[in-house]
Amino acid sequence: MENLRGAAFMVLAMFCFALLDTTIKLLSQSMPVGQALALISVGILLLLLGWSVLQRIPLWQADYRNPRVILRSISEVAGTCLISLALSLVPLTTASAVIQATPLVVAMGAGLFLGQSIGWRRWIAIIVGFGGVLLIIRPGLEGFNPATLLAVAGMLALATRDLLTRALTVTLSGVQLGIHAFAFVLPGSVMLMLAQGAPLIRPDAATWALVLAGVVIGVMSYLSIIAATRGGNAGVISSFRYSRMIFALAIGFVVFGERPDAATLIGAAIIITSGIFTLWREARMRRASLAQQAAL
Repeated sequence: MENLRGAAFMVLAMFCFALLDTTIKLLSQSMPVGQALALISVGILLLLLGWSVLQRIPLWQADYRNPRVILRSISEVAGTCLISLALSLVPLTTASAVIQATPLVVAMGAGLFLGQSIGWRRWIAIIVGFGGVLLIIRPGLEGFNPATLLAVAGMLALATRDLLTRALTVTLSGVQLGIHAFAFVLPGSVMLMLAQGAPLIRPDAATWALVLAGVVIGVMSYLSIIAATRGGNAGVISSFRYSRMIFALAIGFVVFGERPDAATLIGAAIIITSGIFTLWREARMRRASLAQQAAL
């Protein structure tokens, strides 16, 4: 039952993330992506603060000064800004396909930097998954779009955020981490806006409606993924992260008329297959380790 509940929340979170990507891409067509991100970040931050007040969650914690918490939020800034910029320049399905490699990078990083054991099967799956990323990017070949590298850089930054989250030993809740992160994303998006050098746009009613939708969807995605990870088998539940690609394909086709080529689809399939196998092996090894500890 816990797995079913967690999977349902994970699918909801991935649907919301796909909708949020769509909202940012739509907004970037009428205003600088930095401005769109700044407006959405303000709204999300205010809603998370309001939620904290209602739930009587302390607005300040000494752990906010923890270097790993700060590095995590900086990684969130880099990942959010780079992915948002990529969404304004490349198809939604392409950016989403690259993002699917995040769990593979996290698994590799956990082995290299957190001392977690990674068997040869998972190493092969990780390498094959990275091959899928190269198939999507196609560096040096016809169809290569340099802007896709922004999505790769953003994916690496988000993987760093997830690795730092695993390494945290603080008592901050998911909402508190979200507040800390978006308190950093806001000035980061303003810096992106200044770096773009484009004039600010006064939003009309339709644009404000999109911004409001982005705020609500952003908060829903954040709270849903927190709910998804509170119980059940982490390996099983995490595998449903890949439903984001299905939603991206459908939304990209309906909203933007995107028709990804065979290389992109094959690359995405390779990444997803490798990621699911990696998560399954990780969950299996964790169960074996717990069983061994219980037997001692």
